[in-house]
Amino acid sequence: MNHLRTLLWMLLLCPLLATARDNRENDHAQWNADITAFQAEDRAHPPAPGAVLFIGSSSIRFWTTLATDFPDVRTLNRGFGGSEIDDATFFADRIVAPYQPSAIVMYAGDNDLQDGDSPQHVLADFQAFVRKARALDPGVPIAFIAIKPSVARRALLSKIREANALVRAYAASQPGVTYLDVFTPMLGSDGQPQSRWFLADGLHMNRQGYVLWTGVVGAWLDATGH
Repeated sequence: MNHLRTLLWMLLLCPLLATARDNRENDHAQWNADITAFQAEDRAHPPAPGAVLFIGSSSIRFWTTLATDFPDVRTLNRGFGGSEIDDATFFADRIVAPYQPSAIVMYAGDNDLQDGDSPQHVLADFQAFVRKARALDPGVPIAFIAIKPSVARRALLSKIREANALVRAYAASQPGVTYLDVFTPMLGSDGQPQSRWFLADGLHMNRQGYVLWTGVVGAWLDATGH
């Protein structure tokens, strides 16, 4: 009787589990065109292994001056706007593994919080990304650029602070994982977001914002021997 009851529960649960898996797949499927475009570019112009891989959401995607900002470092931009941390993990076999990066710089988490993820969820997703990247290359250095205090997302500031603090503590406990604090210098003396770093939308950064980021990321790259 107990065996029959268990079997019935399994039959009831299987469609629900399948639906959950399908929903997760659909969440990531919206980026298939972006990932396919990256792969087409790789076929047309195969990148040499060993570049510093910049990956994440629109703040990476729009960082179009990487080559001139880091003239002594080979860089590769694989940002896709609107993405979340778990999207980078999901597509890592296609946009991390092939490049054999010498280091990885990630910016994401901004959209995650906006879409309702908790700071703890942001941390868990970053931990999952680290595990995936380390499964591909156990020694690759990984940097997490702090979630920026954007004017447009001022309402999320407390959650941004909490997520950054969690990631910072985690990174401090992991060899080769670093938290890069762009959050603090982007705040005003009143502890609030400043429009000086952003375009008119209050979300995406202007050149001044990227100059600040270049200094923070550049110091880390120097420290890792790049």
